[in-house]
Amino acid sequence: MDNKRSQEDANSATETTALLESGKIAEEQHESSTQSNDTLERSHEDVNSEEAEEKPFDFAQIFFLCYASLAEPIAFFSIFPYINEMIYRTGEHPESDVGFWSGLIESLFSLVQMLLMIFYGRLADRLGRKPVLVFSQLGVSIAVAGFGLSRTVWQMILLRCIAGCFAGSVVTIRVMLSENCDKAGQARAFSWYMFTRNLGIFLGPIIGGTLARPADEFPGTFGHVQFFRDYPYALPGFVTGLFCLSATLVSLFLIRETLQRDPSATQTNADPPMSTWEVIKAPGVSIVLLIFGQVALHGLAMTALMPLCWFTSIEKGGFSFSERYIAAGLAVIGLCQSLFMLIIFPPLHRRYGTGRILRICAVVWPIFFTTFPIFNQFLRHGLDTAFWIAAPITWGLGSGLSMAFTCTQLCINDISPSHQVLATTNALALTVNSAVRAAIPVMFTSLYAVGVRTQFLDGSLGWLVLTLVACFLPVWLMWLPEAAEGRPVKQK
Repeated sequence: MDNKRSQEDANSATETTALLESGKIAEEQHESSTQSNDTLERSHEDVNSEEAEEKPFDFAQIFFLCYASLAEPIAFFSIFPYINEMIYRTGEHPESDVGFWSGLIESLFSLVQMLLMIFYGRLADRLGRKPVLVFSQLGVSIAVAGFGLSRTVWQMILLRCIAGCFAGSVVTIRVMLSENCDKAGQARAFSWYMFTRNLGIFLGPIIGGTLARPADEFPGTFGHVQFFRDYPYALPGFVTGLFCLSATLVSLFLIRETLQRDPSATQTNADPPMSTWEVIKAPGVSIVLLIFGQVALHGLAMTALMPLCWFTSIEKGGFSFSERYIAAGLAVIGLCQSLFMLIIFPPLHRRYGTGRILRICAVVWPIFFTTFPIFNQFLRHGLDTAFWIAAPITWGLGSGLSMAFTCTQLCINDISPSHQVLATTNALALTVNSAVRAAIPVMFTSLYAVGVRTQFLDGSLGWLVLTLVACFLPVWLMWLPEAAEGRPVKQK
């Protein structure tokens, strides 16, 4: 009897334990389910929050600003296909010195911009963004239209400097892009902006190369027009000026002022604005400016060397391209850069983030620069077929390195100490960019000219120095601040 009772007690205890365990399991399953639901709800909340953050994105204004931004790259790059020939045709300088003068002319435009960039930024803060934008674009329109009328090198230098005096559009457009969208929309806005600037790199050489010397290239249409025989480079200047004028009209009639003044706000309720020096000393700003300048150096040096190398004869280290070939090559590269920005960069940035893309470009750049002297050797040794297969593919794929320019712009926006000094931070970056643009083209075209004259490394001195300089970028990226990394978007 006792054994039976003991057995029943044991069975009861076992059942009780089983019930407790099953209850515990059920409770754990309920908690797990609750946590899963909470996580799912938070995930939806995060997505909704991200979507809500992007609602202020003003598509129309961003589009008009991007169109207005076309004026500057077209004005800058339209002379590249013919500037070397234009200088050579004056009869003032031999072929070996053409690179020095073309680099000087290209650099002075940016040197003047550098000197006035901070001035235009402060003026835009005082008067408004739109007045500075319209005034600057109107001045550029007139200056570039007159450039093609130059008959001497010194006239080219003067008119290029006058064009550089109207630098306000560069800083105001970047600031207005930021002020037409919130933090979540800036990556998309500047991706469009960089795509548009690359489109300008595509259109500029087409205008310059196709319309240069119209009396010779289109004798049926312009052959009997004496004006175009006396001024063979006037037509591309006029067309460029008209395009810049259209951007001026878009800015005047379609773009809204973004500088908002609150009359009820008092200085006593707000922190005093940071000085320019305080912005530079803010955490991470100086190293990002250094990286920004290094990336700009790569792009500008290559932009200056490439058409000069294409123009130079094969025996002296180049490829002996005609003006049309130079224009076509620059246009195709500009188109490839635009496609990279429009199609490949957005998903790549979401997957890998800003920092990783920058590091990949930093490794590829030195390799890419070495291909130019290598391809010259192809032509020197009669490997024309191999050249026309390998060179276009390499240069087309190398256009993807332009993604680094967008990355550095995003780094500038991310590292800015506050929104109140975003314009100052951008002005500092553009001052660095203008300084690099002023010094680098003349420096590397002069190095290239020395290489051509001395035939050091078969005329490849400029490419050698640029390759060595490019090896420093991976070093600077070791100190890229975490705030500027632009982490990839996690897939949900």
